[in-house]
Amino acid sequence: MALPLLFYLKGCETVAALTKKQKLEKIMGSFELFAKNFIYITDTKNQKVKFNLNSAQIELDELIENNRFVVVNKARKAGVSTYMLAAALWRCCTRENESILIVSYKTDSSKYLFETLKKMNMWLPRDQYPDLFPETKRDSRDELLFENGSRVVCAVAGNKEIARGFSPTWTHLSEFAHYANQEKQLLSVEQALIDNGKLTIETTSNGTNNHYYKLFMSAYKGNSKYKPYFIPFYHELYKEQNRNQHDEAEEWFKANNKGNRLREKDLEPDEKILFEKGANLRFLMWRRYKLLDMTLQEFYQEYPSNPMESFISTGQSVFDQSKVLERLNYILEPLSTNEVYSQLPDVLKLYINRGLYIYKLPKKGIKMFGGVDTASGSGGDYSTVTIFDNEGEQVLSFYHNKVPVYLFAEIVDTIGKWCNYAYLAIERNNLGLPLIERLRKDYEYMNLLKQKVFDQKGKKKLQLGWTTTNTSKSIMISDFKEQFERGFINLHCKETLQQMQIFQEVDGKMNNKKGEGNHDDLIVAAALACQAMKQNKYYVDIA
Repeated sequence: MALPLLFYLKGCETVAALTKKQKLEKIMGSFELFAKNFIYITDTKNQKVKFNLNSAQIELDELIENNRFVVVNKARKAGVSTYMLAAALWRCCTRENESILIVSYKTDSSKYLFETLKKMNMWLPRDQYPDLFPETKRDSRDELLFENGSRVVCAVAGNKEIARGFSPTWTHLSEFAHYANQEKQLLSVEQALIDNGKLTIETTSNGTNNHYYKLFMSAYKGNSKYKPYFIPFYHELYKEQNRNQHDEAEEWFKANNKGNRLREKDLEPDEKILFEKGANLRFLMWRRYKLLDMTLQEFYQEYPSNPMESFISTGQSVFDQSKVLERLNYILEPLSTNEVYSQLPDVLKLYINRGLYIYKLPKKGIKMFGGVDTASGSGGDYSTVTIFDNEGEQVLSFYHNKVPVYLFAEIVDTIGKWCNYAYLAIERNNLGLPLIERLRKDYEYMNLLKQKVFDQKGKKKLQLGWTTTNTSKSIMISDFKEQFERGFINLHCKETLQQMQIFQEVDGKMNNKKGEGNHDDLIVAAALACQAMKQNKYYVDIA
């Protein structure tokens, strides 16, 4: 028997004074109340049950209510798709002439979503409330049309523009990261929206070599009109949903720890970070239990605690992604402008925390080592500098894509001399050679790495800078990988670490994953700095 409407309005101060009509109006005006009273779903036991929003769905509902563009990095079994379908039905039942477009990436998933929506519509209590819900006018393979003019259309993402000839009030893109032409399709649906229309995206991650990765990370950094939503493995909703698994994990832990539960004082460093972010001890015991049968990288993929973990793809990554992510949790924030402004040369002041990031101030008499990668300054690739001290601690990073070579030469000279006349390894390929010539002739920078090469007569000679070939790049990256993964260098630059997350080896070649906005310039600079440290030379006296 259905519970009385009064039950589902509990908590309203004036509920006793409301008439039945007023109660219905209140329910129809609230998606959460509409779902509690009128939406039925099938649970994990295949039982027909009322749809009570979980905590993540409530958070998502508020986000969508207040924003036109929302992108959801979907967690497993969080009910995001169920929420979207129920919300679409509610909008059609409570508004006239709604045009809702639901897009999936393949036919079978599209069919499943649409059948679920139709089932929700079929289970609405129309017999009990004959005038409350609009009747279904047409129920076809890809359209659900109501007598109030509202409709839901289901489509499959393909090579054609999916919203052509359609003006949706709300478009929902399901599993967007798996679309073949993400950027093209997104542009199509954005342009098709009516004024003030909404666009939501929900998907599991699919690595970093796609437009979705760029879109979500831009939103996550606050650089997009899209508002991001992410559900970590320790979200409140999983306390109840995974209760049986948590009980099992706790019993395992107690059996192996003399009957004791995990205590805060026993947490490992990475667990302490998760604990501080909100993972309780039961989640952390469950995490240890899961790690018995899977690697840490596999756990990141299946049960991420932050968006970057969800994008991990094993196989072609050059760097150990678990170590990269762990380092990201501990990096130093760059020194503030006020902390460094008075101590910087005038040339560098313009770039403080706008391309130039300083993590430690140079100490007098300490040798420093740097790597330099040069770009044209035309807005594409970045000109980069990375400096380490003699203990392998990163002192600063510089990256900018609007600095021409002649100005970059002045910046490199100033950075190097400010950092105790750092020993610099400069890639001499392409624009690196003009940079070296300017540093040597115009600025008389003497502390530059020299590379041994053979001339055509077979004689050894020294040349300024590092020439990158397929062989020398492999050596350079391999040395950098070893220095990082064995803890001989300490990176603080967030951008460098993020580039390391998309750096891969394919067919024997190492490079960043192709895609707009993907770069490896900071990796090259850091790897060159490691070569400078490896040579451990200094051609100037800094005593």
